[in-house]
Amino acid sequence: MDTKQNLYEQQTAKALQVWKKELLKPPGFLEKASRSVSTKINQVIPEKVHQTITATVKGIFQTALFSMEYMPKNPPIVGATLAMRDHRAEELIGFYKKLAAAEGAGTGAGGILLGLADFPILIGIKMKFLFELAHAYGHSTHDYRERLFILQVFQLAFSSQDKKESLYKTIVRWPENERSLPPADSYAQHINWLQLQQEYRDTIDFRKMLQLIPGIGAVVGAWANYGLLDELGRVAMNCYRLRWLEEAAYRSHEETQQKEITTDENQ
Repeated sequence: MDTKQNLYEQQTAKALQVWKKELLKPPGFLEKASRSVSTKINQVIPEKVHQTITATVKGIFQTALFSMEYMPKNPPIVGATLAMRDHRAEELIGFYKKLAAAEGAGTGAGGILLGLADFPILIGIKMKFLFELAHAYGHSTHDYRERLFILQVFQLAFSSQDKKESLYKTIVRWPENERSLPPADSYAQHINWLQLQQEYRDTIDFRKMLQLIPGIGAVVGAWANYGLLDELGRVAMNCYRLRWLEEAAYRSHEETQQKEITTDENQ
C-alpha cells in the first residue's frame, strides 16, 4: 500500500472518530420529547395494527435476508483502495437519494393510501442500496452473514439513541461476532421484529406523517425520503469504512505474526 493511501486511511480514521462522538452523544431535548410522544401513540394503537405492521416489516427483512430479490447484478469490487470504494459509495448515495425522493414525491402526491404504500417501498429502496454498498466495499451478499451485517447497519441508522452504542459495538467487532452467528435458517428466530419496526417507525414518524397531509404530500415526501436515504447512506458508508480499517489492522497483525514465526524458524 502506498504512502498516499496510508494518509487517506489515517484521515478516514480521524473522521470516523468525530462521527462516532456525534453518533453516540446523549439524546437531546427534542429527541426525548419525540420519543415520549411516539411511546404514547404506540400505546393507543390497537394490538392488531402493531401485529400487521410488524408482519409487514418482518416480511420485507426476511426477503432481504433470505432471498435473491435485492442481489446486485455486479459482483463485489475486488482490488480497489479504500478511496476508490468511498468514491463509489458516494455515487450510490447520490443515485439512491434521487430515487427515493422521486418515489416519495409520487406517493406523497397520491393521498393517504399511496402515502401508506410508501412505507414498504422505501424500505425496499434502502435494502437495495445497502446490498449495492456491500459490493462496493468488496463483500458478497450471497453470504447470509453479510446480509445480517446489513441488518445491523440498518438498525444503527434507525434506532433510538440508547440502543446505538450496543449496535455500534456489534459492527466494530464484526470480524469476531460473525464467527459465532447461528445458522441462516434459525437466525430469524433471534430477531425482535416488534422492536425493530417500532424503532424504525419512531425514527421516521414525524416526517412521514407530514407526507400524508393533502396539498404538501409530494414536497414533503420527496424531502423526507431524500433525507432518510442521506442519513442511512452516511451511517452505512462509515460502518463499511470502520470495517475496512478493522480488517486491514487484523491482516497487518496476522502478517506480522507470520513473519515473526518464519524468522524464528530460520534462525
